[in-house]
Amino acid sequence: MRLKKYEISVKVYFNILPTTLTIICLSTMSLLVNETFYSLLGESIYAGEPAFFIRLTGCNLRCKYCDTPYAFEEGEKMSVAELVKAARASRATQVLVTGGEPLLQPATVRLLDRLLAAGFTVMVETNGSLPIHQVSDEVYRIVDIKCPSSEMSRHNYWANLEVLTVRDQVKFVISDQDDFIWALAVIKGYHLLARAPVLISPVFGKVEPKDAATWILNSRLPLRLNLQLHKYIWGPEARGV
Repeated sequence: MRLKKYEISVKVYFNILPTTLTIICLSTMSLLVNETFYSLLGESIYAGEPAFFIRLTGCNLRCKYCDTPYAFEEGEKMSVAELVKAARASRATQVLVTGGEPLLQPATVRLLDRLLAAGFTVMVETNGSLPIHQVSDEVYRIVDIKCPSSEMSRHNYWANLEVLTVRDQVKFVISDQDDFIWALAVIKGYHLLARAPVLISPVFGKVEPKDAATWILNSRLPLRLNLQLHKYIWGPEARGV
């Protein structure tokens, strides 16, 4: 059967002016996929556990510290069925859908639902700029809150914090102590610790882990230090890990 093509236009924010990225998909049954691979989870409260990764193409933000710019446009079209089949072939029990920003593509929600139906533990990483309410509560949603140093904090979709469940996780990527202090204000203002686990992720090579650890300990709050484990194992430039 010949599927109808749809164009999905999304705003991509650079430092000064917005531009438009167009992603071509075949209906809501196909996605533009940057890469898939089997590895250890590098982040989240499940860091160190094996999982099948699906990295989708396209992002509506341009964070100053972004470490996956290759996912902005590079990718190949794959159907939801092909991705579920690839996850099964990996023999993983967990699947992480990430990006880029996975919620930009209309078929992502269908993919998450199909993965759940196939019996996987399913996680999705989102940059926090788009609504997450459309994603099933059975999916473990890892939601970024962009700190000021990212230069993207104006795009935080704050309403997401009202629909968090105990399955979800909130992540602050910090580039300095000012980001950490800002994060503390958000954590307290939105009572995040009563909603979901909160992760503090220092930018690799910019904030020393021991400094982030000290700030967490001094806060006297039950925050989790979220190091990017894959970068310590395989190096910061390695892809597909």
